[in-house]
Amino acid sequence: MIMSAMPVVTALYGSLHALLNIALASRVSAIRMRERVALGDGASKVLTVAVRTHANNAESVPLALVLLLLAELCGGASFWLHVAGGSLLVARIMHAVGMPRPAPNVFRFVGTAVTWIGIAAIACWVLWLRRGG
Repeated sequence: MIMSAMPVVTALYGSLHALLNIALASRVSAIRMRERVALGDGASKVLTVAVRTHANNAESVPLALVLLLLAELCGGASFWLHVAGGSLLVARIMHAVGMPRPAPNVFRFVGTAVTWIGIAAIACWVLWLRRGG
């Protein structure tokens, strides 16, 4: 297995997730401006959903990216790093699409499930890799 000196796979997904997070934060700002709410949610359901969508992303993604980085630094195969990173990105987009939809909805469910399962799977992979593969 060839390991790059730089964690280029994690760099790719970290950058893409940063752009997604900025898009979600921008959506919160736009709704705040439209609804004239500077702090909190102003009892706006639309703003509450946007804030929670952004916050949920900000809560879940850092842990997943740290684990992806550890997997890459421990010699995880590039193919599987891309599977994990790509799945996480698709899951987070699905979750963001599903949040404003009425429950239950498949986008939010699958987005959440893939995120949680992905984090657990990468954590287990890192535990396996750290012992030498």
